[in-house]
Amino acid sequence: MSKYDVVIVGSGLGGLVCANMLSKEGYSVCVLEKNSIIGGCLQSFKRNGHLLDTGFHYIGSLDSGQILHQYFKYFGILDKIKLRRLDDDAFDVINYEGNEYKYAMGYDRFVDTLAEKFPSERAGLTEYASRIKNICGLIGVENLRKGLITGGGMEYFSQSASHMIEETVKDEKLRNILAGNVTLYGGERDHSMLYHHAMINGSNIEGAYRIVDGTQSVADAFVDVIRSNGGNVFTKSEVTRFVVENDRVSAVEVAGGERIEAKYFISNLHPAITLGMVEKTKAIKKAYLTRMNSMPNTYGLFTVHLIMKKNSFPYINRNYYLHEGSDAWYATAHPEDKRVKFALVCNQANSTNERYADVVTILCPMFFDEVAQWSGTTVERRGDLYKEFKQAKAEEVLNFAARYIPNLRENVEKIYTATPLTYRDYTATPEGSAYGIAKSYKNPLISLIPTKTKIDNLLLTGQNLNVHGALGVTLTATLTCSELLGKEYLAKKIGAV
Repeated sequence: MSKYDVVIVGSGLGGLVCANMLSKEGYSVCVLEKNSIIGGCLQSFKRNGHLLDTGFHYIGSLDSGQILHQYFKYFGILDKIKLRRLDDDAFDVINYEGNEYKYAMGYDRFVDTLAEKFPSERAGLTEYASRIKNICGLIGVENLRKGLITGGGMEYFSQSASHMIEETVKDEKLRNILAGNVTLYGGERDHSMLYHHAMINGSNIEGAYRIVDGTQSVADAFVDVIRSNGGNVFTKSEVTRFVVENDRVSAVEVAGGERIEAKYFISNLHPAITLGMVEKTKAIKKAYLTRMNSMPNTYGLFTVHLIMKKNSFPYINRNYYLHEGSDAWYATAHPEDKRVKFALVCNQANSTNERYADVVTILCPMFFDEVAQWSGTTVERRGDLYKEFKQAKAEEVLNFAARYIPNLRENVEKIYTATPLTYRDYTATPEGSAYGIAKSYKNPLISLIPTKTKIDNLLLTGQNLNVHGALGVTLTATLTCSELLGKEYLAKKIGAV
């Protein structure tokens, strides 16, 4: 039986950040991952020699002096990964009612670019950008140096993203354009928090980048640092049970029967999945378990990976959000409509050929009921009907995207797909939810999950707790680790590098 200071269950970004921080601060750590590849949604997988990314199609706040850049410096991974800054004049393009509208990098340029199309709304756009910037400033590097992981902002969790857009701009078309990328965070008109909208949009406006040569490189960089700090990372090590003695977790049991002991345990899994593996204890009340199991999750994604013919499709250094219809929030408002009415199109960045795209990824919202009939199956064992469903859906998605992206279809060599079932089986997320537990500004305290559980040596981390995305998960993992290291101490350490 092995024994550590901290055992971390799950090697998604949250788990890797925790392992990095704690091992850097002298804790003996062990990361346990059920899959053969570490990384969660950072995983890249190979098909016919092509590297396909699972998630994290672009990341914000990575310019020097910005918050995620500061964290990456502290982690010691900046020199181990390759980054490509997206186009300054348009890192995102919103195609709405057949016209293109650009999100430019930098708050002033963001306003100027959209004001060219909506000159009467310049004041409103300036107010919108100012509010976004102020909220993002709450987690700035200066606050870290003062010993603050975050400078507050709980009031923005109880404010509506859609209401703020409506308050700042009057033009209905512009309102939809400012909501044009809500699928990036599972946005819902009647529920999405202003804090989420601001953190995700603001970080990209500040400095949006792609990971070159696969997001797996980020996960691998974390593992290199963790191991150099003396930590262990194990794959094919599925945790099946949290062993409880005297209302504390004493060990985890791995498939096959091995037990691993620790003083503290951190789970990067969905809270409902985590608590379902905890042995019965009076510390966890039945009402708490019921609440965790009943919380709604966001929708999933249908992902189409297009392998492009060699040197045929020019690489596009920006992202396209394609909308059919006039409601940018349509996907979540009408889950019964299975037609493809929205898509996000990204090119993967490749260092061996910067001129042409090797892989183009298309993502569309998908609710679990579309694949529920195969819920009892596992990867590669879902049957011919499932394959036919995926093929037909992929054709629909490709036809939709090809209407907006010239020369897309004719340059496709091969197609690979993933559904919410794929995400469910690889990331242990209920119903393959893309963004975990759904958040609502109407009752934020219900959907925001504390890092501390009712068991004092069991902590949680990951996208389900507060804010998802690279920045949100990094902040949450920092809060998790601060329970052991102290908030002020940890913030100053990160801010000082």
